[in-house]
Amino acid sequence: MIQVKPSLVTQANPLVQGTSTNAILAFSNELKTIAGIINLAIGEPDFNTPEHIKQAAIHDVLANDSHYGPYDGTVTLRENAARFLNKHYGTQYEASEIMATVGVTEAIYATFKALLNPGDAVLIPTPNFPQYGIGVTFNGGQVVNVDTSTTGFKLTATDLEVALQTHPQIKAVIITSPGNPTGVVYTESELQTLVAVLRAYDVYVISDEIYSELVYDNRHVSLAALLPEQTILFNGVSKTHAMTGYRIGIIAAPQVIRDQIGVVHQLIVAALPNASVAAAAEAFGAGADDAVTTGMKAEYQKRRDMLVAVLDELHLVYAQPAGAFYLWFKAPESLGDDDWQLARDLAHTQQLGLMPGSAFGDGGAGWLRISYAASTADILEAGQRLRAYFGTLK
Repeated sequence: MIQVKPSLVTQANPLVQGTSTNAILAFSNELKTIAGIINLAIGEPDFNTPEHIKQAAIHDVLANDSHYGPYDGTVTLRENAARFLNKHYGTQYEASEIMATVGVTEAIYATFKALLNPGDAVLIPTPNFPQYGIGVTFNGGQVVNVDTSTTGFKLTATDLEVALQTHPQIKAVIITSPGNPTGVVYTESELQTLVAVLRAYDVYVISDEIYSELVYDNRHVSLAALLPEQTILFNGVSKTHAMTGYRIGIIAAPQVIRDQIGVVHQLIVAALPNASVAAAAEAFGAGADDAVTTGMKAEYQKRRDMLVAVLDELHLVYAQPAGAFYLWFKAPESLGDDDWQLARDLAHTQQLGLMPGSAFGDGGAGWLRISYAASTADILEAGQRLRAYFGTLK
């Protein structure tokens, strides 16, 4: 192994020196070393990508589409994505207001890089996807966390107003619906109360709706349809079309904002993988109403209901799992708030891998996240292992 020149070790950006690797991925890798583990810690579809979408990627490769493509995605992809959003959620986007990114992960970083100046702050309701907080701090911003663990894991209009009044440096507000890690979904009336507050402030609203097609009990309502002039919408094909490895996310926003973010996007990636773009165009186009993806959603709902029945049987407290493919539940008080130790104990004694709630920030201590993006057989067995572990505490 090459030994670095010692004087260079401390020369890197202090943010890099003081930050470890992704805690969620690191813990999932730790779980993989345990024999017989059922790993429900990572939110990744267990389905295969629908065949017609794979064929679109294959056709693109066979057509020798090997040159640099448009930095923001092909016109076909952007037109299809705009039609998809407008049809499903009542938005009014044009292709010029859509930009494809390397997953929503890149969209998060590029957006914060484009928007934030030193000293700016971003309001993040927690618990939430940790990439948001890291993306803010890496781009010179400050994080204003609002703990939602006492309000059903949803940001309330009252808490939003207080935060904006108390922290005038807030430039953007994050809203995720359906939520990760909680699976909660904002209703239209709940979003309207937030919109009434947001309209009075010069703030961006970053609405992460990557799980928008996985809403089970009601319909998904997009903030971009309610407050388009302030909203930066994230969406994509990873979760609903089982395409995480294709790495295509979508930013939708008023064109002037989209273009500002696009400056950073071009510096990061220059262009997108052509075959992935072709596949995403198919997913948003002919695949948008495909029976296969509808079948995925129905299967997720069955798995959710199986696990909810187990949690009810064990008298465990959980957030209302109205969307995405996560169950968020509270460990019995007798086990304390050390959810990392609890998750490790579950893994080693029951061979069941769940994600500790503290990985998602304030309000997550003592909670655990189950991903039900796994086979029905694994879900049934996971239920048995939950009973074996938590049933003894009655």
